[in-house]
Amino acid sequence: GPAALVSRRRGRPSNRCYPAVLRSEVLALITATYADFGPTLACEKLAERHGIDLGVETIRRWMIAADLWQDRKQRLKRVHQPRYRRDCVGELIQIDGSEHYWFEDRGPSCTLLVYIDDATSRLMHLKFVETESTFDYFRSTREYLEAYGKPVAFYSDKHAVFRVNGKGAVGGDGMTQFGRALHQLNIDIICANAPQAKGRVERANGTLQDRLVKELRLAGISTLEAGNAFLPAFMADFNRRFAKAPSSDKDLHRPLSEDDELDDVFAWREERTVSRSLTLQYDQVLFILEPDAVTMSLARQKVQVYDYPDGRFAIKHKGLELPYRTFDRRQQVDQAAVVENKRLGSVLAYIAERQKELDMSRSRKAPRRRGQAKSLFKVG
Repeated sequence: GPAALVSRRRGRPSNRCYPAVLRSEVLALITATYADFGPTLACEKLAERHGIDLGVETIRRWMIAADLWQDRKQRLKRVHQPRYRRDCVGELIQIDGSEHYWFEDRGPSCTLLVYIDDATSRLMHLKFVETESTFDYFRSTREYLEAYGKPVAFYSDKHAVFRVNGKGAVGGDGMTQFGRALHQLNIDIICANAPQAKGRVERANGTLQDRLVKELRLAGISTLEAGNAFLPAFMADFNRRFAKAPSSDKDLHRPLSEDDELDDVFAWREERTVSRSLTLQYDQVLFILEPDAVTMSLARQKVQVYDYPDGRFAIKHKGLELPYRTFDRRQQVDQAAVVENKRLGSVLAYIAERQKELDMSRSRKAPRRRGQAKSLFKVG
């Protein structure tokens, strides 16, 4: 019958295959020494250094099976299909920060925050900042909302300002401070999985790094303040020439309401527990609540610390601002201190080390002070 036509060697290893021991030895050598080698180079080194003569295709098949190599189809770049524009203005706003030498050799490197509408490729808002920080995005986004209203969603990359990237993050609600602010305003934040997904703002960055740099050179601008004053006129001319007409005339921006307290929304907020002595700690600073009828009952209660972009601080409980005084816990050398001549060298070394620490951020858990108004962090 048909069973008699089936070879008796079906399902058995070939008589011409290499022993399994040799295959295991070769893969172990490749994994230990030649993990980043291609099959051809690995085959040559096995013959030269170990006396193992095998065919290149044999090594290639073994490496592919052991996930040490990818064939040509697997190594092809991922295809990114173009995405149609959104229909309405304000439906999706792409945001990104472009770090570049915008003032060439006339000034330091800085970052341009770019807000571009997906439906029209219209530049909605531009702002020069020193770094791409949370406080900078707070101020820039507030300026955008005050000019246009609230869009449906922002589309960004996976920068730490927009997304919690820590794999071991187990505490909190999974939102960054910027995400919390947008959620409070009923605005969604969507993070793209690849730069190609937000191609409109990426291509706009490339165009701006060419055109805007030359326009700033012709205007003789070399500072952030002068650059930000120049941007509105540049955006108007850019949009007149390159913006597209939307598919729908409807504008999906929503007006700000009276309940949208932008000062409190765009502030770094953290929760603290008041001690029995009516104190709490934030960014290595001890805040002492002034005893009164409200604060006396707040021992072991939760309060909110508001760290504003302009450097102001506030401690609130159920919307009520609490009076406080501060005590800076960082040790410093007293100004005009009397120091003996023999101790002068060691004291100067100590001062230098403390100054290096003071120039850095105060606490790892507190917000980075980049983007916050300078000389306003006054405590102690």
